[in-house]
Amino acid sequence: MKPLEGRIALVAGATRGAGRGIACALGEAGAVVYCTGRSVHGKPATKGRRETINETAEMVTARGGKGIAVRCDHTKEGDVKKLAARILRDQKGKLDILVNDVWGGDALTEFGKTFWQVSVDKGLAMLNQAVHSHIITSRHVVPLMVKQGHGLIVEITDGNFFGYRGNLFYDLVKTSVIRLAMIMAYELRKTDITALAVTPGFLRSEAMLDNFGVKEENWREAAKKDPNFLHSETPLFVGRAVAALATDPNLKKKSGEVFSSWDLADEYGFTDADGSRPHWGRHFAETYGAPIRKFDAALYSCFWESPMSLVFPDWP
Repeated sequence: MKPLEGRIALVAGATRGAGRGIACALGEAGAVVYCTGRSVHGKPATKGRRETINETAEMVTARGGKGIAVRCDHTKEGDVKKLAARILRDQKGKLDILVNDVWGGDALTEFGKTFWQVSVDKGLAMLNQAVHSHIITSRHVVPLMVKQGHGLIVEITDGNFFGYRGNLFYDLVKTSVIRLAMIMAYELRKTDITALAVTPGFLRSEAMLDNFGVKEENWREAAKKDPNFLHSETPLFVGRAVAALATDPNLKKKSGEVFSSWDLADEYGFTDADGSRPHWGRHFAETYGAPIRKFDAALYSCFWESPMSLVFPDWP
């Protein structure tokens, strides 16, 4: 029997990247996974991207779980209400895992611009897509968990530190979802529901592979442009981190905190798709110094020579 057989999961934002990897890993562990997003066969919602939730659901099923694709715009409360009603109807109210991974901010992030230069419209759109959507989803889906008395809520972020992430709105988004996990954990403290945040390392997503002009089969060639890419991880790695958390009998002790894929791999012993165990945190510390975990003037210094400035060379 697979460790998550009989469990019901919802991965909000499962079209590509970390969301797809998490959905696949949960399927690999035997779960039924609702894969939601806006891009469906014949109607991609993101310009320049071809991935769909239908493909993700098929991958989940191929790995041994059951993938169910449901189109849902998580910024629209009506869509999320319908999604919650469907899970209630299909699964008789059972929902064990919620992963909030809705993002959609790649075209909105203006790395290289200061807070007095950025587009307010783009920034507010990013907050709507990547923070408000998480709030709306949790508001209408978590009651299923509350009623059954147990569950796991995972907020996917970028970084487990308090250093600057290179752009006002991007920083607000990625720190806000960590805060959401903490808030939900506190308000759920008297239940058996765990809320926490998880970050991948340097993610070898579909978009990142395209950005470097490589495919998964020859991804190491991208190191010619950025040596840090040799320490990247596939989306399945963070997916296996979430799956490992979901099987931990002492999970509640982790509620309210933020965890990294690499630290969870050390703890639970899972590997990436190729059997390796990438450790972005160790590489970053050895190359750039330990990330700052407290708020003071020094926290900004860790960014200027970070991999972000290599990916975005126009950063001042």
